[in-house]
Amino acid sequence: MRWWLTGLIGLIGAVGLAIWAAPRLTGKLAPIKVGLLHSRTGPMKISEESMIDAEVLALEEINEAGGLLGGRQVEWVKADGRSDWPTFAREAERLIEDEKVSAIFGCWTSASRKAVKPIVEKAHHLLFYPMAYEGLEESPNIVYIGAAPNQQVIPSVKWAYDRIKARRYFLAGSDYVWPHAVNAIARDYITALGAEVVGEEYILYGTNDVDALVGAIKEAHPDVVISTVVGDTNAPFYRKLAEAGVGPKVVPVVSFSIAEDELRHLPLREMVGDYAAWNYFQSLDTEENRQFVRKFRARYGSDRVTSDVIVAAYNSVKFWAQAVEEAQTDEIASVIKTVRRQTMSAPEGIIAVARRSMHTWRPVYIGQIRTDGQFDVVWASSKTVRPLPFPASRPRAAWEAFLEGLHQQWGGWSNPGTGAVGAGSTPARPKPEPPPVPAKTEAAKKA
Repeated sequence: MRWWLTGLIGLIGAVGLAIWAAPRLTGKLAPIKVGLLHSRTGPMKISEESMIDAEVLALEEINEAGGLLGGRQVEWVKADGRSDWPTFAREAERLIEDEKVSAIFGCWTSASRKAVKPIVEKAHHLLFYPMAYEGLEESPNIVYIGAAPNQQVIPSVKWAYDRIKARRYFLAGSDYVWPHAVNAIARDYITALGAEVVGEEYILYGTNDVDALVGAIKEAHPDVVISTVVGDTNAPFYRKLAEAGVGPKVVPVVSFSIAEDELRHLPLREMVGDYAAWNYFQSLDTEENRQFVRKFRARYGSDRVTSDVIVAAYNSVKFWAQAVEEAQTDEIASVIKTVRRQTMSAPEGIIAVARRSMHTWRPVYIGQIRTDGQFDVVWASSKTVRPLPFPASRPRAAWEAFLEGLHQQWGGWSNPGTGAVGAGSTPARPKPEPPPVPAKTEAAKKA
């Protein structure tokens, strides 16, 4: 009897060894699958297509280096969010349930991220979000690679106050959650500095009718425009500003959505001299950045440019790959634990994932648009900046109430007229009353 049991155990062991060894001997280890969820059609195509290119470049580099976990290649599935928030949610669900992806890299707008967030949380899945955003959010299932508000919004307001002596600010945005939240953060800080918001208006996402917005800017006589206008609406927006005589020499714009890639499709001549705030510009003079630009152009053409979101999308894949290797598995719960410990030398500088908030430490830059479609860096943070997703101007509960008020008002995360081409501008809507903003202080001026 004993010999029979011993033989059976040996047979089971031999079969198990054969199953384990066969794919390694034939080079056919099971691939790892990931999802790339971006707008490949619609108004956001102008910005999101290049993010896909960056993610694919990073994935190809991983495969060329031998893959992950001892030789497993990485496959990817491209999903089109179609610039439509419900579609993003449905496609995220499909990637998780049908495609069985190990991670999702995706979204640009906060409305699309807000739509995907409950999907990945319910499934205990993982989203890498590569866009600068308004903050006011944390999730155990999202790694926020782009800027938090203290890494883009607040430095820009302070820079405009100090460098161009702005005292009159106009807040212009597309009509969904990101611009409203960004402008609330900016308004708090502008007030704390003792400056003034002389106008705040929104235009429906996807519209080409910007006349009312431009007219309001001209009438308000601001010193600077803080812009959260997104997508291809920026083409008529900047063109009409120039036609109205309020171009960059008169009223400069500081944009949080325009970068090198968008400038390829926009009226550059009318925009030279305007500004943008990001955590990366192609013109950064570092060896890591020069290597990245060369790689991107070698893959996609010498006429292509890089930008902050392109680099953030690339970094997202690299962070995930590092976390997979450290965990020695692509199992999601394990990767979520190890991704919190990742750091790398990136094209923009040393960056790292913050252990608690899952946001990313990054440097901050403000650039001025040049005639060649690149940016001159006119200001840089002295060091990599810790991400603070909830600005201190209001308690966290107040920020969450502010967002919930927008959500209830719209029945979603954007004005219900989203996508209505030809719709005009809308004034700022009443929002839940925030706690009073502290009066101007010396600390605010020195921040």
